[in-house]
Amino acid sequence: MIAYFYERSSDGLYGYSAPAPTPSRLNIPFFVSRGYIVFVPDIWYKTGYPGQGAYDYIVSGTRAVVARGYVDSTKLGLQGQSWGGYQIAHVITRTPLYAAAWAGAPVANMTSAYGGIRWGTGLNRQFQYEKTQSRIGANLWEKPNLYIENSPLFHFPKVKTPVVVMANDADGAVPWYQGIEMFTALRRLGKQVWMLNYNNEDHNLVERKNRKDIQIREQQFFDYLLKGDKPAKWIAEGVPAIMKGRDWGLGY
Repeated sequence: MIAYFYERSSDGLYGYSAPAPTPSRLNIPFFVSRGYIVFVPDIWYKTGYPGQGAYDYIVSGTRAVVARGYVDSTKLGLQGQSWGGYQIAHVITRTPLYAAAWAGAPVANMTSAYGGIRWGTGLNRQFQYEKTQSRIGANLWEKPNLYIENSPLFHFPKVKTPVVVMANDADGAVPWYQGIEMFTALRRLGKQVWMLNYNNEDHNLVERKNRKDIQIREQQFFDYLLKGDKPAKWIAEGVPAIMKGRDWGLGY
């Protein structure tokens, strides 16, 4: 099973999802057609504790599905983009329940992201941590403990889940150095982590060739860790930066 989430998705329960490459979201029809269950929980938050809210609803919902006997409790995955990517980064610091995770454009460190700008609009990012999506409810100096508590970076030593991080160098919403912080921290700690960077791509992938590429990699990654398939070259060996564009690493 793969859990996919953002905030609340139940209002789109009966919406049609075309089985086509997506900008970065999980391609639900594709994975369902390959024998996966895709679990899409609604998440409710309490001001000051967005990470806790994610953990409470995603993990309890996952355990409820497992309890019904639908899925193997050792073959669970997570996929999310942007705010969903942040929640994945947080959840894997709290539980070893998941065998694979895929975090697109995540914020790993609220203390370093707080003072940045959204490159596309020029807006300072502080407002979203204090008042909107991140829901801390105070500025960095009023409640630094909450910024640290809700920043996965400070809790990465606890991670046991292999994770892919996607961070694009033209992202106008989440600065891609957040993905770099996550990747380098997990590497330094000896964790299983991979990083994808689509050059000149924004927060969500625009070019169809890149959308197709990420769909292939997601299939290979989850099939490897959840179905026991042989790992593709990019998983087993990685692709050096100097080979980017010449060796895609998609073979076996």
